[in-house]
Amino acid sequence: MSSIALDEPFDQPRRRFLGTAAMTLAAAQLGVIGAANTLSGNARAATVPPVKPGTNSSFGPLKQIDAGLLNVCYAEAGPADGPPVILHHGWPYDIYSFVDVAPLLASAGYRVIVPYVRGYGTTRFLSSETMRNGQQSVVALDTIALMDALRIHKAILAGFDWGARTVDIIAALWPERCKGIVPVSGYLIGSPASNEAPLPPKAEFAWWYQFYFATERGKEGYSKNTQDFNKLIWQLASPKWNFDDATYDRSAASFDNPDHVAIVIHNYRWRIGLAKGESKYDHLEKRLAQGPDITVPAITMEGDSNGAAHPDPAAYRKKYTGKYASRIISGGIGHNLPQEAPQAFAQAIVDVDAFA
Repeated sequence: MSSIALDEPFDQPRRRFLGTAAMTLAAAQLGVIGAANTLSGNARAATVPPVKPGTNSSFGPLKQIDAGLLNVCYAEAGPADGPPVILHHGWPYDIYSFVDVAPLLASAGYRVIVPYVRGYGTTRFLSSETMRNGQQSVVALDTIALMDALRIHKAILAGFDWGARTVDIIAALWPERCKGIVPVSGYLIGSPASNEAPLPPKAEFAWWYQFYFATERGKEGYSKNTQDFNKLIWQLASPKWNFDDATYDRSAASFDNPDHVAIVIHNYRWRIGLAKGESKYDHLEKRLAQGPDITVPAITMEGDSNGAAHPDPAAYRKKYTGKYASRIISGGIGHNLPQEAPQAFAQAIVDVDAFA
């Protein structure tokens, strides 16, 4: 497992993006990550140019497409014929976790797709009759449907929080759709049955919001105080990330989705067996409950100051049976690793591509 130290200041004033393409590889040699890792054979991955977190504040015009059960809102960057990369956010975050990552990858020639998960932004259900389901297999199926709608057969998948679980699931169940994956915090596939076993008190304490959401009081409280609640989660999960109000408010707008509360509450209640999923997905959940290995190339990542509950990398190492690397990103990096350390995250994507 490698450790990458970041010397970028995290409380710098925000600067407008001047064009990632203008940053040369020569400049990158002086940057955060330094020389690229040596990969299989004589291949060597390109070095991602340095970028200060918060350099960018927007994507280009967002797009909408019908995909499976949803009309999905997504950002797209890079050449249409470039190797596809799909970036997945989690709770309580949104596509702006990747606002600095996307232009880095686009300038390297990738086609970057960043969708709003069900219950976020302007992603909407096509039918009012569809269950507002947040179980793990369904969120992964949303990505498969999006890939089909965009006519993407195979992509590099990367994400954190719910997004990391999603890319793990797709790699485990549909490896033919993955060129490689980059899941922050590693192997996050679980099941309600496996979650029945109590954890040590310190670990249980880290899941306080899951127990809150298990109650009707918690559901009502989250509905009434969504913005303040999620801002607290940001602060606890990334205790050394000095984000400003503008950064939070930009993402917080995505929580106004009319299905947001229902999806979040169902997700956390389903995890501990307090809410049922849909029987038509039982066959997928049974496979996931067995803890399937992941055979596609993978790089797992972790921030050295992640305040959210997360497994130790040693606990999941054996789950990745293909070409693999693990990285700890130091420098006060918390749970929202792509937004706090965009260069390191983008570099992992470029490197896992070279693995493949």
